Amino acid sequence: MVRFVTARGVLVIVSSPSGAGKTTLTRRLLAEHPELTFSVSYTTRPMRTGEVADHDYHFIAPAEFEAMVEHGEFAEHAFVHGNRYGTAQAPVERGPAEGRDVIFDVDWQGGAALSARWPTDSLKIFILPPDLLVLAHRLRGRATDAPGVIERRLAKAIEELEHYPEYQHLIVNDDLERAYGVLRALYLTRRPTTAAPATQRCPGGSRAASTGLARPPRAARLP
Repeated sequence: MVRFVTARGVLVIVSSPSGAGKTTLTRRLLAEHPELTFSVSYTTRPMRTGEVADHDYHFIAPAEFEAMVEHGEFAEHAFVHGNRYGTAQAPVERGPAEGRDVIFDVDWQGGAALSARWPTDSLKIFILPPDLLVLAHRLRGRATDAPGVIERRLAKAIEELEHYPEYQHLIVNDDLERAYGVLRALYLTRRPTTAAPATQRCPGGSRAASTGLARPPRAARLP
């Protein structure tokens, strides 16, 4: 009798500072690849204009978030920009076991926690802005946060950029179409029937697709 074994799914972990483009890129990958499941994070922050509850995030009260922490319901959780964020544990455990790929839009803390628990299932990708001036322009142009919040995000971005060597692959998002092409290629590389693209070694042991640059953003004084 022939027995079929379901291949384990992949945990696609995408991180970046706010404004570097990870949400835009992950949403596009999801739209093109229905086999991917998006991990909807829980958060205590207020819902922004244009966001949809239980699609972009599960928006919950701090007390409910704390109760989930106490009951061990999160695979990872962190305090970011004055709010709490977390990834539910059950879907993360079920996805790879059932052969489904799951994509995560998380910060470096979430990425570190997820890859530490599921190292062989994880594909870690860090999205870099071309430089800090571009990042500042993107954040200020979104008009979704108060000026004080934007300045805190910019300060936090410098700290977050220090963690890019912890990721397997880096993509500099200086051109959206090119960046998306690299992200898509990296994802398809993990599928059994897809050939791997040419890669090159990056600082800190990371790898970047040959079309997507492999360096940290240029330092620049913020305006």
